[in-house]
Amino acid sequence: MQLRVISGSARGRKLKSVPGVTTRPVMDRVKEALFNIISNDAVDSHWWDLFAGTGAVGIEALSRGAAFVRFTDNNRSAIETIRWNLDQCGFDGRAEIFHGDVVSMLSGNADRQFEYVYIAPPQYQEMWSKTLKKLDENPGWLAMDAWIIVQIDPVEYRQISWTHFMEFDQRKYGKTLLLFLTNQ
Repeated sequence: MQLRVISGSARGRKLKSVPGVTTRPVMDRVKEALFNIISNDAVDSHWWDLFAGTGAVGIEALSRGAAFVRFTDNNRSAIETIRWNLDQCGFDGRAEIFHGDVVSMLSGNADRQFEYVYIAPPQYQEMWSKTLKKLDENPGWLAMDAWIIVQIDPVEYRQISWTHFMEFDQRKYGKTLLLFLTNQ
């Protein structure tokens, strides 16, 4: 599957995949649906792309006018791929990349707030709920009315009660489920 930027200033740019089978790139159909839901609210927004993989979601946000994206992944190959993809699209100046454990980073003091946090963790390891739990314990990372978007396989889903945010929508695209939560 050839990854590409769907719309915006980098429309049509091809993105490099992470070598091996450690990541699962988001399908264009899912990415396009996500940004149709967000619409023009992406403009001037700040994103944190957790478990970023190729960086395709954050790069799409930048292409559509996001002011800034932080990319985080624990895989060295993913970090190198994100750097290459950002450079190819000319977005290096509006992004930062962190190599490390997402849950550990969320445990630290918030150094900025994000309007959108995109969580697309390795599947079938409960990483999505562990990540949300840590974010719920430390909501200082979230701007007022922030959205948290979780990408998982539908079989992983279970309803969970949160202290600081609530689920307000779900969208299913084949074997991909997007959960939408907002802080309260």
